[in-house]
Amino acid sequence: MLRALAIDFNSYFASVEQQERPELRGQPIAVVPLLTESTGVIALSLEAKKLGLKRNARLAEARRLCPGLIAVESRPEVYIDYHHRLRAVVETLVPVKKVQSIDELECELSGDFTVPARALRLAEQIRARIVRDVGPWLRCSIGIGPNWFLAKLASDLEKPDGLVLFEETDIPSKLIARDVQLSDFTGIGESMEQRLRAAGIGDVAALYAASSAQLRAIWGSVEGARFHDWLHGGLQEREAPKTSTLGHSQVLPPEQRQPAAALAVLHRLLQKAAMRLRHEHLYAGGLRVSVRHRDDTDWSADLRFNETQDTLRFIAALNTLWARRPRALASQAPLRVSILFDHLLPSTQHTGDLFEAEKEKTRDKLNLAVDTLNQTFGKNSVYFGGAHGATGYTPMRIAFTRIPNPQLENIDASRQRRLKPTPPPAPPPDFPENEA
Repeated sequence: MLRALAIDFNSYFASVEQQERPELRGQPIAVVPLLTESTGVIALSLEAKKLGLKRNARLAEARRLCPGLIAVESRPEVYIDYHHRLRAVVETLVPVKKVQSIDELECELSGDFTVPARALRLAEQIRARIVRDVGPWLRCSIGIGPNWFLAKLASDLEKPDGLVLFEETDIPSKLIARDVQLSDFTGIGESMEQRLRAAGIGDVAALYAASSAQLRAIWGSVEGARFHDWLHGGLQEREAPKTSTLGHSQVLPPEQRQPAAALAVLHRLLQKAAMRLRHEHLYAGGLRVSVRHRDDTDWSADLRFNETQDTLRFIAALNTLWARRPRALASQAPLRVSILFDHLLPSTQHTGDLFEAEKEKTRDKLNLAVDTLNQTFGKNSVYFGGAHGATGYTPMRIAFTRIPNPQLENIDASRQRRLKPTPPPAPPPDFPENEA
């Protein structure tokens, strides 16, 4: 029986830009966090992928491989807005069970839609409705299967605009016929593939033939048994991932690549992360600060403390760590900075410090007031002084598995979407390494 439909929006960030900006349609484009040649490419249009370009390459290198490449600065608030519009369109036809990522939806099939012909017709209706109500440049691949695991695999096999359906009786024969590799499965990364091969499992046929106990032993946990169940069409629910860390990072623009400015950016990242921490009802018991320099040297330091949500305590921890930075690094130009909260604890499990109870109450009121003012009156209406001079250098970023809340990020997404984007500047003629 068919129970799941997976929708994967192809080259999502770049496709949104092409939908918004007709001059980019049909062009090889790279979406980047900053319009500097040293930045990394976070998304590519289908046209750029056809030319062999890969995500995460440096922009300067991507331009050398593709001289006609157009760089477009990322607009996360626009991508979030389109995500919500696309989801709303899909839900007029079929329930969305889970948002897997900003460019991937899991839909639940029931009733007549469990029949292959009806499921395929539904997929075509979804595509047609997206074209009509959102735009023709938002292309998607759709997979249909007895569970999300197999539907997800099906959606990955044909891109762009693919439509693949697997029934339980198709497994493993159709997977073998399509030359599906172990690494094509969700949950099998490089190290897991090595462990499977070491156990004598080198292809789909052997993987399917393995017992639940065998896979559990290879995984070293119950995840192996779950994988076996999913591969055989089962519906065992996936465990919700636990938040173990929370943080932000930032590639510094050229004018910020000096220690004092880098520290100000770290303060701004810290304040953003602290606000998220409170919003998600978490406490942090550790802070890690990291800096990468232009010469590829790295520095990082950690500090443990009693779990807290208090921005002022986090600021004190950051300043303590920064003071430990080796003097030899003072002459090095910082390129990328990051902060990371760890040892996270849900608020329901937090026990306050008996001797700091009154101070905690006062600080809680202060943090709530700062958060409320920023969400009400806009980004950086109120901030702690360490971030002064850097409030414009920590734009919203989207991880594919986490969709930021524009309200929490202090951004009016609907207003931002209506703003006309700034055309990318003409690239410098020879992209010298030291200009970025």
